[in-house]
Amino acid sequence: MQRWRHLIVAVIALVLVIGGIKGFGVYKMIQGFAAQGQPKFTVSTVRAGFQDWQPTLTAVGSMRAERGTDLSAEVAGIVEAIQFNSGDDVRAGQVLLQLRSADEVAHLESLKASAALAETTYRRDEAQFAAQAISQATLDSDAANLRSTKAQVAEQQALVDKKIVRAPFTGHLGVRAVDLGQYLSPGTKIVTLQQLDLIYIDFVLRQQDLNQVAVGQNVQATCDAYPEQRFAGAIAAIDPLVDINTRNVQVRAALKNPEHKLLPGMSATVEIQVGKPQRYITLPQTAVSYNPYGATVFLIATQSGAAGTRDKVKGTPRAEQSSASAQHGPSSGNNAPNLLAKQVFVTTGATRGDQVAILAGVHEGDEVVTSGQMKLKNGALVTINNTVQPASDPNPAPWEQ
Repeated sequence: MQRWRHLIVAVIALVLVIGGIKGFGVYKMIQGFAAQGQPKFTVSTVRAGFQDWQPTLTAVGSMRAERGTDLSAEVAGIVEAIQFNSGDDVRAGQVLLQLRSADEVAHLESLKASAALAETTYRRDEAQFAAQAISQATLDSDAANLRSTKAQVAEQQALVDKKIVRAPFTGHLGVRAVDLGQYLSPGTKIVTLQQLDLIYIDFVLRQQDLNQVAVGQNVQATCDAYPEQRFAGAIAAIDPLVDINTRNVQVRAALKNPEHKLLPGMSATVEIQVGKPQRYITLPQTAVSYNPYGATVFLIATQSGAAGTRDKVKGTPRAEQSSASAQHGPSSGNNAPNLLAKQVFVTTGATRGDQVAILAGVHEGDEVVTSGQMKLKNGALVTINNTVQPASDPNPAPWEQ
C-alpha cells in the first residue's frame, strides 16, 4: 500500500513538471507575439485632389446611312446584263441590271401599232362627224377605244421598264449577289446601295435626360474600328414619343463622313456634353467600399511611436519621413511614426471610367487607400507600397487596344 502511495505521488509530480514546462513555453510564445506588436498590412495609396469634369450623357447606338437599301427587281426574270461591279460608286438613275425582256418588248410594239390604228380611226371619224356622216355614238366609241389602247401601251411600257434596275439615288454599292443567267424572283437582293456622306446614329436616352438635349446640340462619337478617333456631329432629331415600357426616347445624331470610314450597322458610343464643367475630388473606384450601410474609404493617419497619439487626418501636414513612406514603403528607424488606417464614410457622385467623384467625406490632400483595404479595420497599422497602383483612367480602353 505504501508503494502505491509513493507511485501516485511520483506520477503527480511528473505531470506537474511537464505541465509547468509546457506552460512556460506557451508564456514565452505569447510574450514573443506581444513583442512583435500589432501586425501591419501592406496597402497602396493616392493623394486626393480636385479634377474638372465636364458633365456628359453617354449612350450606345447603331449607325445607319442617310439613304440605304437592298436593291431588287419588281418582276421575275432571267438576268440578261449586269452593268456594275461590286464596290462601285453610282449615280442616281444609272442602269445596274437588265432582265430578259424580248417577249415584253414585242408585245409592246404590237400594242403601239394598235394604238396608232385607233388614233388614225379616231381622227378620220372626227372629220366624218364634222360632215355629219357618222353619229356621235360612233365617235365616242372610237375615242374610248383610243384611250384603251394607249392605256395598254402605258401598262406594257411600265412592265418593260421594270425589267431594268436603276440606282434610285447616288451612293456606294456593296457586294454583287446575282450572276448572269440567274432567275430572279421579285424581291431577290441584287446588291446593297448606301449613301455614306452622312451617317446617322440612333440611340436612346432616359426621359429624365430630355431637358438636357436639343436638336442641333453637338455630340462626339467613337467606335471600336477607330478607337483613337472621335467623330463630331449634332443631334438631328428627337422622337416625340417616349416608350411606355422603358421610359426611354429615341434620338438621332448626324455625323459627316467624307472619308466613308463609318459604315451602317456599326455600333458607336455617343457623348453629349451638357451643362458647365464641375470641380470634384476624384478617386479610383477601387478605393471605395460599398456596403448596405453606406460607402466608405480608408484614410492614412500617423501615430507617434513614443507617445502613442494620432495626428488629425484632416488638414494635418505629413512628416517628411511619412511622406517618403507613402511613396516607397514603410518608415524605418525607432522614431518613425506608425501609419494607421482610419475608416470614414463618403458620399459618392458620378463615375467616369475608372474614377468616381467624392462629394463629401474626403478633403484635398488626404491620403486614401486604393488597394488592400479588404483586410483592414479601423485603427489597423499599415505599410505603404505604391509600386503598383489600380487603374484610374477617365477614358479606359479594352486591354487589347
